[in-house]
Formats: sequence, C-alpha cells, structure tokens
Amino acid sequence: MTAGTGDIEKAAAVLRAGGLVALPTETVYGLGADAENPAAVARVFQVKGRPPTHPLIVHIGGAEHLGDWVEDVPETARLLAERFWPGPLTLVLRRGPRVPLETTGGLETVAIRVPDHPVALALLEAFGGGVAAPSANRFGSVSPTTADHVRTELGDAVDFVLDGGACGVGVESTIVDATSDVPTILRPGGVTREDLEAALGRPLAVPSTSRVRVPGQHPSHYAPRARVVLVEPEKVVAEAELAQELGHQVGVFLPPAFADAEVKAHAVVEVPASPDAYARELYGFLRELDQRGCDLIIASLPVEEGLGLAIANRLRRAAGPRPSD
Repeated sequence: MTAGTGDIEKAAAVLRAGGLVALPTETVYGLGADAENPAAVARVFQVKGRPPTHPLIVHIGGAEHLGDWVEDVPETARLLAERFWPGPLTLVLRRGPRVPLETTGGLETVAIRVPDHPVALALLEAFGGGVAAPSANRFGSVSPTTADHVRTELGDAVDFVLDGGACGVGVESTIVDATSDVPTILRPGGVTREDLEAALGRPLAVPSTSRVRVPGQHPSHYAPRARVVLVEPEKVVAEAELAQELGHQVGVFLPPAFADAEVKAHAVVEVPASPDAYARELYGFLRELDQRGCDLIIASLPVEEGLGLAIANRLRRAAGPRPSD
C-alpha cells in the first residue's frame, strides 16, 4: 500500500512540527527532517547514531529552487541539475544562509538534490521547504529500500513512515563536488560516471578520498551484521565452501557466470546479470542473508562500469573494517 494525499498532508505537518518522517525516494528510503530546523536535524543524528560532523543531503522540490539554498550556482552545476533532476544526483555547492551548519555537519558546503519519486515530490510540495534526509537506518548499516525495512530497523523512533513501495534504483545518489570548475565524483551512485561525462563532455575523476566530507565515506558503511569478504569471481565457490567447512554460516553472492554451480553453503543468492537489477536488489540481498542467520558473506566485485561502479563501491564499504577491528 502506498501513501495517499492524507498521508502526504500528515507527513508535512509532522515535518513542520519538528518531527521525523521516513520517505521513499528512487534510491533508498530517507529519514527526513526540516532542513532549516536545527533541533529536528539533531534528532536525525540521534536516531541514526550518526556523527554530527557527517553532513546530510537536503532534498528540494525542483531545480528552480536551487538558488534558494546555495551561495551561487556555477554553470556546471546548473547544467547537471537541468540534465539529471529529478534524479539520483546530489550536487555539493557552497551553502546559502538558509542552510544551518547543523545540517551540513559544520561545513560551508551543502549536499542537495531533487528526488525522482512521486511521493517524495508530493511531500516536498506540501511541506514547502527542504528536507534533510540521510538513509533511514542505523549509521553504517544496510540502507532500506522498502517501508518495512524502515519500520523493522527504526520502529517508533520515526514519527511517520510514508510507504512509496520498493525503491526503483536501490543504491544512493551519485554525489558530485560542483564547487569548482573541475567537478569530481565523491560517491558513485544512481547516475553513472559515463552519463555524467557525456553530459559535461569531459572525464570525471572518482578519488578514493576527498577533502569534502560526504555521506558514505566511513571505512565501514552499508554493512550487514554478517562480515563481508570480497574475492575474485572464480574463487567465490571455493572460498565459500571452505568457510562453511570451517564452521561459518556462509552466505554467497553467486556471480552470473557461475549461476549453474552447486555451492555447499548456508544460503545462496544469484546475482542478476543486469547491473540495474543488481543495484535494485543489492541491499535486499544483504538483509536477506542477515535474516537467514549468515555470519559471513562471500562476494565478488562486478565490472566497474555503469551502475557496477556504485555496486562495487557499496560492497567495498560493506567489507570495510568494523569499529572493533
């Protein structure tokens, strides 16, 4: 069941009152608060267990509102906004006075985008402002792609959950630093590097580290409870069976080239051959293997082209060092 007009109006009222609303976007579900309300934004950090220096993305209702939230709009940013909004692209620009430092994690830049989901856009129109919304999950864990994921993980900590069905893209937005004449991809996501380069007519770098703090840069991020181990595709089956023999409850991401292989493991999911389908299902797969009691997940990286770049980025973060490592 998806949200109706009454749900939208109720959610907008919750935001105006300083409450938290879980909202669907085309990427993942967000935990939304009034971007101009420092107290509401502080609740987002508290509920997620997110460091207050980790900036939030401000969602707005249309590209025509961009100038209301940032200091200036360089030509590159304007071009990207016109080409990819609404859509899974976040632009990092110099914040305007409307954006409190609590929302930006103390930075003089703001991450901003227009989501491509009818429920999110209807909420933004009804609310009439910007909504600061990181993913609606505990900090560092697997992002939610259904309303049930949000309810299971955050429960009553969220004042209202808007159900917009399953997310169509399934991985977070691409984040581009557009503060200079040389834009940089800070986080691969739902808009591919190839599409960005075609729009700009120039190559874009994807550095492993950045001076600009953005979501998803923590060493361990997008991580299930099970430990994720990445190996070469041809080694997935052997590594999984060895770990199972050693006493682990092993979950396997079986690459498309080995879909016919029989694997002696606790649980197996077959990775779709299509990167679009893989991205859409990635977080659901990770949650499924957690729910089936796996303590170890063996996976390989896809070819890092198109959405494969975003999937590889999420898997590397999921396999990153845990705080106890």
